[in-house]
Amino acid sequence: WWFGGAVLGVVLGAGIGGFAALAETALTPCLIALLFLTFLEIPFDAGMRAIRDLPLLAATAALNFFVVPLVVAGLIAVFDIADPLLPAVLIVLLCPCIDYVIAFTRAAVGAADRLLMLTPVLMIAQLLLLPVMLWAVSGGRLSIDLPIRPLVGALLLFIILPLTAAIVVRRIVRRTPRLERPLAATARLMDPVMALTLLVITASVTPLIAGSAGQLGTAAIVFVLFAVIMTMLGWFVTRVLHIGPRRSRAVILSGVTRNSLVMLPIVRAITGEGIGPAGVVTQTLIELLVLIVLVRVLPRLVPDTAVTENR
Repeated sequence: WWFGGAVLGVVLGAGIGGFAALAETALTPCLIALLFLTFLEIPFDAGMRAIRDLPLLAATAALNFFVVPLVVAGLIAVFDIADPLLPAVLIVLLCPCIDYVIAFTRAAVGAADRLLMLTPVLMIAQLLLLPVMLWAVSGGRLSIDLPIRPLVGALLLFIILPLTAAIVVRRIVRRTPRLERPLAATARLMDPVMALTLLVITASVTPLIAGSAGQLGTAAIVFVLFAVIMTMLGWFVTRVLHIGPRRSRAVILSGVTRNSLVMLPIVRAITGEGIGPAGVVTQTLIELLVLIVLVRVLPRLVPDTAVTENR
């Protein structure tokens, strides 16, 4: 269903004039609904322990702010990506996702609760470190003043708003036992809402990619290699740190998933319309397909064992 939603979005976005604009309008509500349903299923009492979970925090931070810049620097050294596409590629790959990574982590039976509690840390860290990473990875050629508003707005819309709503609903249900059955039934909505969200995302980005397809081949190869390399390196880092299967899956997905939907307005402001935003949405489309695969692959790559999560 998820893959079908993504493919149908590509078909509708490319084949129906004006559908992409409609899909872009629906994108934010769909993401909020998806994350609200995800947060309804998350045990927040366990998630609060993420703040004190130093191995998880260390693994997530090391992967996103040390390993990722090294991988990105290596990829752009091997593959020649010219301006104005280069800033877009660097910006989108250097910033970890703070929104739908939670939904995919939950779908992969990862520690979505703990990763959720780390999203403010990831947001603040990328806000502070992106200009430094961008300058270092580009050899001093690129630097930006990162606007705070898009990142703060994303945190409010995609984390704080649906999280607060989920907490309120849970408290109401706790006081009204007859609502427990309808609340449990909302779990059935996850697959259709995820499929709809994937449809909306792919439909909204397809026309941008179609208009610059001939110039995006090298960037697309870089995005695919990045996802594969980060999956393997994330697996290696979590094995070394012995942080348990559910947390390992969360760390791996955090390393693979990038903050493309939030970074798109920033890239537009820096590069203008055209190849820069097209590069970002290409990464989004490739990443969504990779994530659909990882939801199935990760439980096998990092299987549940007798080792407890508290080891």
